[in-house]
Amino acid sequence: MTTTLLKVSALKVAYGGIQAVKGISFEVRQGELVSLIGANGAGKTTTLKAITGMQPVADGEIEFMGQAIKGQGAWELVKQGLVMVPEGRGTFARMTIIENLQMGAFVRKDKEIDADIDKVFAIFPRLKERAKQLAGTMSGGEQQMLAMGRGLMARPKVLLLDEPSMGLSPIMVDKIFEVVADIHSRGTTVLLVEQNASRALGLADRGYVMESGEITMSGPARELLNDPKVRAAYLGE
Repeated sequence: MTTTLLKVSALKVAYGGIQAVKGISFEVRQGELVSLIGANGAGKTTTLKAITGMQPVADGEIEFMGQAIKGQGAWELVKQGLVMVPEGRGTFARMTIIENLQMGAFVRKDKEIDADIDKVFAIFPRLKERAKQLAGTMSGGEQQMLAMGRGLMARPKVLLLDEPSMGLSPIMVDKIFEVVADIHSRGTTVLLVEQNASRALGLADRGYVMESGEITMSGPARELLNDPKVRAAYLGE
């Protein structure tokens, strides 16, 4: 039986009197790529922030590798292998590519960091070409690659990707989704949050549809991709 690495149960998150997430439940199993799709404002990013300790939880439970993690800080969760690449990339603009990748391994004490940087360069050859370039001088797509590479440097057991294709050119969107597929094929479990429903579900094993703070549909990704309601709401058909 496949192990459940991340389990969210009846999660509620509020901003003041506004309930942004309304009691949602979902899980991510070892080796899966799971997509959480929905329109802007559906509550997807808030959900990820709650999972990773960046947003207080009003109610509900979050388990990672069988242990309750609600209320733990983001830095504690990174040490355990729960790593998020945030929306907007968040690279260290005045640091080089190499330095950004080293920051991704900040919580590690082992001697394999340089070897893992080489692995990131194998996934992202463009980063290797510009290893000593300042992150702030790179294009949006290159910074997204760097943010993903930095996340991998923490050796995640589950990698949470928040809108990795947002604001990128069509060519760069293609590249980013190729990389997500590659990362997953190398054995990393991924929770992908995306507005681009067709691309996200095209990669995923399973999917969840989020609307106005609630999960309204779930199932195998291909079934969701072919569902008339999903196609009408998110694919313009």
